[in-house]
Amino acid sequence: MDFRLSDEERAFQEAVRRFGDRVLRPHERSLDAAGSIPHEVLGPMAELGLLAMPVPEEYGGMGASAVLTELAAEEIGRGDFSMATAVFFLLEAGWGAILARHGSEETKREVLPKVTAGEAFLGVATTEPTGGSDLASMRTTSRREGEQFLLRGEKAFVSGVEEAKRLGGGHLTLSKDGKGGFNFLYVPTRTEGIDTQRFENMGRMGISTGALSYHDAKVPARHLVGAEGRGFEVAMEGFSNARTFVSAACVGAAERALETGTRYIRERTVFGQPLGKFEAIQFELADLYTQVEAVKWQCRRAAWLLDQPSPKEDRAHRSEVNLAVASVKLAAPQIAFECVKRVMMWFGAAGYTKDVGLELGLRGITSYLVGAEGGLNIMRIILGRELLGKEFVPYK
Repeated sequence: MDFRLSDEERAFQEAVRRFGDRVLRPHERSLDAAGSIPHEVLGPMAELGLLAMPVPEEYGGMGASAVLTELAAEEIGRGDFSMATAVFFLLEAGWGAILARHGSEETKREVLPKVTAGEAFLGVATTEPTGGSDLASMRTTSRREGEQFLLRGEKAFVSGVEEAKRLGGGHLTLSKDGKGGFNFLYVPTRTEGIDTQRFENMGRMGISTGALSYHDAKVPARHLVGAEGRGFEVAMEGFSNARTFVSAACVGAAERALETGTRYIRERTVFGQPLGKFEAIQFELADLYTQVEAVKWQCRRAAWLLDQPSPKEDRAHRSEVNLAVASVKLAAPQIAFECVKRVMMWFGAAGYTKDVGLELGLRGITSYLVGAEGGLNIMRIILGRELLGKEFVPYK
């Protein structure tokens, strides 16, 4: 097994890091305050090929591997500590790949070139006011009538609601089909019969979070993603992508926190010597670094597994992917949060100020502790199911 990056991968990683230093860091505080990601950020992202980068070249993407996309997610999480740009990036990367793989040719040509050019937004809508992972309680329905579906219900805690209205675009939306299955539909947000609402979050303010209400909204049948009634499987495939890229962004944020903290404890003098000379701080740095390195390579392996071809019914490969993705999504946000929290404590009272900037990361990473792309306990349930068998799942 070769852990080295190719020359091309290394060069791309360095280019994205330069982009993060030159473009993202100067804007992270202003986009957090303004509540949106400006064209000054999205334009360069499109030029660098970062928008929906796994999408094939014929639809405007790079055709990037999951590993290359994971590398980019790390650097974007490092560059914009608020995590807002990382959310925008991973949604378009993870769900752009799904639309490219399972969407109709007409929908792909209609949607994906605009997404990769930064002229439209693409996200996902599965969570509802009654719950996110409790699919049995899902109330949104899609009823087919000829060459269209009528969509009725509500989605909540959806990222990119305002972006899809402002830029154009929409969300891949999961709904019950009334026959015991699920449909996965690309739903343009500007469709007649859709209302939107924006929520106020504590962090990640540069990308909107909100609700979508569907009042018999008419969605063309060509926007069906995957087979009719089989949308659940397609959605879970997309979450494997998104959770891996979330974890990579958390790794990047954790590395930035440690770099910030390491500089500080080298320079800050207390009791006549640098703070870093005290073993209590040195040992904490060593432990945090080791945890971040471990989860980084765990994340890299999850991305590598996503790149491996596998027959559809290869249960062993599917289980290996589920274990890798769920374990890294369980670990990465917790380790990143702990890194930021500990470094804030190294700074003392200054760490609590906005001047140091660590609070940006703490607020952004928290979203991945409480549920975005799947809560931590859901990851534990997935791991328990794969390790013990479906009969041990604590719900039906």
